[in-house]
Amino acid sequence: MPEIFNKLRKIEPVYQLVYKVFLSICKILLVSDILITSWVVLARYVTVIPAPNWGEELILTLMAYMAVLSASLAIKRNAHIRMTSFDRYLPKKLVMTLDLIADFAVLALAIIMLIIGWSYASNIGSKGTYISMPWLSKFWYYFPIPLAGIAMIFFELERIIIDIERFFGGKEDTI
Repeated sequence: MPEIFNKLRKIEPVYQLVYKVFLSICKILLVSDILITSWVVLARYVTVIPAPNWGEELILTLMAYMAVLSASLAIKRNAHIRMTSFDRYLPKKLVMTLDLIADFAVLALAIIMLIIGWSYASNIGSKGTYISMPWLSKFWYYFPIPLAGIAMIFFELERIIIDIERFFGGKEDTI
């Protein structure tokens, strides 16, 4: 069994690269959000600055992307909020089993986000446009959900591998 985990560990650089890509996307979105928000707020109080009518809708869209993508990044770091109050009182194997059950539940959620989110984005989103940007499809408003679903699936598969390895006495979580 350990040799299979060694083979699976060889693709860890791929997980790190994908993590860095999504983290960079979140950073770009955050900077963009701050700049646009600053512009909109300044334009309210400084009359010589033209107020962008598309600012608020774009800010909300960028925030939606950041919220779901950063949540998917938390899976990679195993940083989600979780109940660990009783972990020290329960047998170690039971805690590891519960972790695996939680992993599979999150994986199921990610698959649902991908399937249903894509359905919403491609069906409902393609039929509408932004009010302040009529040339831009609402597809981009709904797209963060399936995109986060893809990221969550990717990172949750890594998490499952790590937890299965830990269950069978392999390496402890090194992430």
